[in-house]
Amino acid sequence: MAKLYFRHGTVGSAKTLNLLAVAHNYRQQGKRVILLKPRLDDRFGTSQIRSRAGLQMEADLLVDAATDLLVYNFSGIDCILVDEVQFLPPRIIEELRTISMKQNIPVLCYGLRTDFRTHLFEGSKRLLELADSIEEVKATCHFCNRKSIVNLRHVGGRASVEGPSVQLGAEESYYPACYSCYTTQLAESGALQETSC
Repeated sequence: MAKLYFRHGTVGSAKTLNLLAVAHNYRQQGKRVILLKPRLDDRFGTSQIRSRAGLQMEADLLVDAATDLLVYNFSGIDCILVDEVQFLPPRIIEELRTISMKQNIPVLCYGLRTDFRTHLFEGSKRLLELADSIEEVKATCHFCNRKSIVNLRHVGGRASVEGPSVQLGAEESYYPACYSCYTTQLAESGALQETSC
């Protein structure tokens, strides 16, 4: 039976680059891959999946809360790859689980685990509950050499826990951080008392 995978990492951990490499490898072997992404992620164009390294591919399917993946014919597909999975609603994660089981297609999902307040995204939470395999795409802290585990948001050059959890197109204000540097940065900016950390 095929598996549902969740590969998570902090901002800048090369998740999308990894997804594009997997897609390339499947296609080099003559296998059929479907690339999915949330419709709301239009940072690089409506249907572009693009890594910070500049590599990109066209998404085959844009997904939002109104999408019903179970109506699509995935016959003959060897793998489904999902970018920015944290933005998908739990129902879509459940449909991906069903597709992996009933249609025997591996589904590899890439995304953030938590927002800049260290709270789980809904899509990521459901994946942590349902995935057969959970893997961390590791990166180092922007401020030291320890492993990053959280995403730190800066506003006006200072750490902040203010603003919406989903803020597309502002990746220059997010940094991968270890928890020690995360709390130090928030304390220095006066934002530590605003968070539940």
